[in-house]
Amino acid sequence: MIILVTGASSGIGLEAAKQLMRKGACVYAASRSGGEASTTDNGGEIIPVKMDVNRTEDLQAVINRICNEQGRLDAVICNAGNGLAGAVEDTSEEEIRYQMETNFFGTMKTIQACLPVFRQQRRGKIIVTSSIAALVPIPYQAFYSASKAAALLSLQALSMEVKPFGIQCCTVLPGDTRTGFTSARRFAAQSQDTASPYSTRLTKSIGKMERDERNGMSAAFIARAMVRQLTRRRMKPVVVPGLQYKLICLALRIVPNRLKLWIVGRMY
Repeated sequence: MIILVTGASSGIGLEAAKQLMRKGACVYAASRSGGEASTTDNGGEIIPVKMDVNRTEDLQAVINRICNEQGRLDAVICNAGNGLAGAVEDTSEEEIRYQMETNFFGTMKTIQACLPVFRQQRRGKIIVTSSIAALVPIPYQAFYSASKAAALLSLQALSMEVKPFGIQCCTVLPGDTRTGFTSARRFAAQSQDTASPYSTRLTKSIGKMERDERNGMSAAFIARAMVRQLTRRRMKPVVVPGLQYKLICLALRIVPNRLKLWIVGRMY
């Protein structure tokens, strides 16, 4: 398989690239920083490429390179993303755009760049890393939740549009996961001011979230869920790794919305 993975310099993206390589796939591991090339005895390899998902010219250059070198592209894993914390009132328009730019627009730009190749081939697989936060609104991370929800719904709509062309779509919704994402999370500038009326609750909420993430599932576990889908004949539309989070999703369908918000509010 010839696969493009974005956000592949660390965390879930890097683990997915490694696991696919070990299965004999040729993985173009894209990130803004690049990375190290690697190979396996069974012909698998990781080819690092520098690419910013927010730059259309970067995306097109990488897609063209893959097609020129390999003659095809079998799948893309859209994993590039970032996190922003802060109360809605304390978050500027510029900061909101920062959050949406990579998590949503960058994901959509990546998919749009791959679709002409997939259509011409009459086949292709698209996996997007969303989050349980797409289903569970997280206080003080409203725009992160919004970006992941937008990606989830957009991919489901896309799946209906591209089905006639043999293209499959799958959204993966990880829960708390141990990666560098936790330490890389940014904070809205105004939220750092202790005079903010949200300061105390924000600190408590994000502290709880960070503890959960550091004790969460491994990046390798999430990556395995992605790799399983890529090796299936038919991918599932939505995948929630981990029994705990599967049960949470089931409960969300049953619990009234007011009760759901009360429970999440008590947690964070």
